[in-house]
Amino acid sequence: MRYIFRLHALQRMLERNITKEETIQCIENGTVVEAYPDDSPYPSFLKRIINDKPLHVVYAEAKDCIIVITVYRPDPTLWDETFTRRKK
Repeated sequence: MRYIFRLHALQRMLERNITKEETIQCIENGTVVEAYPDDSPYPSFLKRIINDKPLHVVYAEAKDCIIVITVYRPDPTLWDETFTRRKK
């Protein structure tokens, strides 16, 4: 699968010291936290993976590629211990 990294995602990855490899691993092996099937122009998803540090990736699935929108380390004060549900 071909990956396209939006400028915003690349900037956040640089700021947060997150690699392309970590990002792709999260997309390919992570757990879907939220799905946004009505997003336009393509459905998008929030996935998480927990290796050394938890990671969230928001991406869209186009017909022939994955578009990485943003990447971040979830804040434990805002997410539950599994990083799958936002705290209220």
